[in-house]
Amino acid sequence: MKVVREDIDALNALLKVEITPADYEARVKQELEKYRKTAKIPGFRPGTVPVSLVKKQYGKAVLADELNKLVNKSLYDFIQENKISILGNPIPKEGSDSSGDFENPENFQFEYEIGLTPEIKVELSSKNKFDYNKVKIDDELVGKQIDDLRRRYGKLSSADKTTATDMILGQFVELNEDDSIKEGGVLHSSTISVEFVEDKATKKALTGLNVGDKVVVNPAKVSRGEKDTAAMLGLKPEQLANLSNKFQLTVNEIKRIELAELNEELFNKLFGEGIVKTEKELKERIAEDLRNMFANDSDRLLTKFVYEDLMKNTPVALPDAFMKRWIKVSNEKPITDEQIEAEYSSYSDSLKWQLIQGEIFRSNEIKLDNEEVIEYTKGLLVSNYAQYGLPAPADEELTQSAMQVLQNKDEVNRIYDMLAESKLTKYFKETVKLNEKEISYDDFIALAN
Repeated sequence: MKVVREDIDALNALLKVEITPADYEARVKQELEKYRKTAKIPGFRPGTVPVSLVKKQYGKAVLADELNKLVNKSLYDFIQENKISILGNPIPKEGSDSSGDFENPENFQFEYEIGLTPEIKVELSSKNKFDYNKVKIDDELVGKQIDDLRRRYGKLSSADKTTATDMILGQFVELNEDDSIKEGGVLHSSTISVEFVEDKATKKALTGLNVGDKVVVNPAKVSRGEKDTAAMLGLKPEQLANLSNKFQLTVNEIKRIELAELNEELFNKLFGEGIVKTEKELKERIAEDLRNMFANDSDRLLTKFVYEDLMKNTPVALPDAFMKRWIKVSNEKPITDEQIEAEYSSYSDSLKWQLIQGEIFRSNEIKLDNEEVIEYTKGLLVSNYAQYGLPAPADEELTQSAMQVLQNKDEVNRIYDMLAESKLTKYFKETVKLNEKEISYDDFIALAN
């Protein structure tokens, strides 16, 4: 076997595979002998079928199969031995000049196209300046967090008049445009939380109501998305299409959460026996927890900014025509040229980022080894235990649990991606110049979105 490389340009090349009878004859003969021993042909006992008959019936298929194996192996070996960095896999040349006669087999030649990985230079240093945004942990934010915790551990009681934080148990009745009740329309009892209604006019209309009061509302404005709207009205999402946007809501009951008292009982429920003893200690603990929580978000936001900058300013040329052909050839399901064109921009952006990230890892000797992946997985498991207020098991049991998680291919990919992003973020923080800024929680969320 002989493989010859022919460069077309910096991103595309041809690999020509030349195969002679000496490469395939013995393999074909061996396979035909296997067929001869097992072939069931009328008039012959198994193992007594003449070779000529077996060759006539199966020869071309066996030859094609062996040639395919030889070509694949020679391409793989050539790429490995010559350390050629390619995108995708070799694909048969379009309108190939591949030659060879299956009727009278002699020499065969096959031509394959390959897409070459482009050379990339990532320009990132202390000359690059990025904002590193931190959430300002002020008294207002700490207070909101404490109120949320008090509400979570509070008691539910009945109330006479609605406020902006109450729950309304009521009956929805579908209306016509003139506010009359729609005959055969939707009639359903459900619950809404005034606190989470975002439309200001609707929120105002829902406050100050007494039990028995009626108010006209748009269901979409007292729910969160189509699925929530449908569930609230006892419908399936597809039934919302012809639904009226006017419903009469009759207040049947008002429920109010009485906030838990700030005392030792609540502190122990939140943090364990004797960990937090006073309101001052509570505020300090909440502030510290918020800082830790938002630290990861600050890192993710920085990574997002650096990613956008690198994608915009790092030239990455791709063999686009080859990649589009490769996508079409390698796709498990049939895909049209129009579909490829419509989705290629997103695909090429993803590939471009993989190449940029790969170059960062290569040039800075950043690696992901198995031990590190196991330890990272153990850390995720410990966090999960802590989230439910449970102590982590002994290290041996934790390691076994991590190994079980890593048996799942999807989980392995997810964890590798998380660890890679963690290492990438660490590299960014150590490499670029950070302009640390404290901003409000609302501004931070707006940036993150």
